[in-house]
Amino acid sequence: MLVTSKKLFQIAKEKHFAIPSANFVDMDSLKWHLETAEELNLPIIISLAESHLNRLITIEDAATMAKIWGEQAKVPVVLHLDHGQSFEMCKKAIDLGFTSVMIDGSMKPFEENVAITKKVIEYAHDKGVVVEAEIGHVGSNEVESDNDIYTTVEEATKFVEQTGVDSLAVSIGTAHGLYKGTPKINFDRLHELAAAVSAPLVLHGGSSSGDENLHRCATEGIAKINVYSDFMVASAKSVYALAPKEAEVEDYYTYKAAAKKGMQDMLKHVYELFATQSVTL
Repeated sequence: MLVTSKKLFQIAKEKHFAIPSANFVDMDSLKWHLETAEELNLPIIISLAESHLNRLITIEDAATMAKIWGEQAKVPVVLHLDHGQSFEMCKKAIDLGFTSVMIDGSMKPFEENVAITKKVIEYAHDKGVVVEAEIGHVGSNEVESDNDIYTTVEEATKFVEQTGVDSLAVSIGTAHGLYKGTPKINFDRLHELAAAVSAPLVLHGGSSSGDENLHRCATEGIAKINVYSDFMVASAKSVYALAPKEAEVEDYYTYKAAAKKGMQDMLKHVYELFATQSVTL
């Protein structure tokens, strides 16, 4: 069933688990994520990042198939726009049928972040869609100077009060992309934020953040964790692990099956780390 994340996050907060926000980049990864969720009877947030648009999939095609498959699913499915950069992009996703959007104003001054978030919320809530925003900035491991700006309790509480945002992405030590080592998570800050902020908390940069770190985040205050790079790497590794040989017609199907297994095995591992539980709505 296609739903918003509102009730899911309430349950996740109460029962101390997180729901994976699994990024998809094409029809295959979308379908594989949904198949895994149904196999395990667990809720899922299928996320399409604005930065991934038009490389392998358009937002129109994604919305069409995600709505069909999401509505057919026996488990709760949220269709989410990840890291929307403008009101116009969030509006487009909402109009196409996304049930959740993120407006990322984290690099803007506080007042501008509040203003654009409120604008998106006004439009989204009128359509029954939920909104995620970000305070602090989760950097990228691919950009050496792009360091995290940790979320403060004061700014987070003020932001939620002024916007009424449905969920809040916070920065506590993770980064987008892959790590050379294991990041150091500021769990003290997480606990402070979880205690003070009324909105469910979201963590970006889940890939390669360390199994123990992710399990603790999921069970100590984070309701949703985003994963992208780990799926791409796991899928590719499964293909690379196949024995090299002379190319044959059937190899396309063999490679596709290997890619599918790698991605689905990773999502199963992610569900276990996040202690995700079945949800009845």
